[in-house]
Amino acid sequence: MTHIETGLATREGTALDNADSGRVYVLADGTVGAAVIDGIGHGPHTSATAPLLAETASRISARRDPLGGLLAASELIADRGQHGDEADAVAVAVRVRPNDDIAVVNWTGDSRAYGWDGKRLELYTDDHTVGKQLRANGVSLEIAREHDNWLRTSLARATIGTVYTASIRDQVVILTSDGVHDQMSAEVMKDIVQRHQHDPQSLADALVAAALPDMEGYRDDATAIVISRSM
Repeated sequence: MTHIETGLATREGTALDNADSGRVYVLADGTVGAAVIDGIGHGPHTSATAPLLAETASRISARRDPLGGLLAASELIADRGQHGDEADAVAVAVRVRPNDDIAVVNWTGDSRAYGWDGKRLELYTDDHTVGKQLRANGVSLEIAREHDNWLRTSLARATIGTVYTASIRDQVVILTSDGVHDQMSAEVMKDIVQRHQHDPQSLADALVAAALPDMEGYRDDATAIVISRSM
């Protein structure tokens, strides 16, 4: 039977609270469901609601699948609430079964899933941003870069058509919020993964710690989940 180990790390950025959240849930048969939630902005409900969304998404991902996990979490925030200020977020979720060599990932927005096979770090998700769409359609990098923070979809608006799916066969699966992957180069991330690949908790901690402030001194909330499979 495949042995599954996990690691989870999150830390607050330069804002007053952490709008990120991550959860890992393990069923009695060893199936793992995990989710990273990245709250949009820092509204009055965001930091309080993000853990609830992550808990819901991880548990349903383990029991059903990550598509169901994200759609279930979406229902919790689909209504804007009495005062129109309910939280919204982007998210990525995964299900890993002990006897299945494929990890199933679903996501909406710009949270990401990577796979590591011992030598290669592969990005398996596409950011659902206007900037990404513009680049795909041949718009210049200078113009597209200005639209990278414009989301084309979010968890509150999620449907079957806007929650995408990927399959990962690599032995290590890494979920990140943009506070991790936007604050380091692909080369730096690969180096961190290579150095800590055998210790999921150490790897999650290192990824979150390596996410540095931008040129203006702003540091986003950062969350990483690592799931490692071995025989």
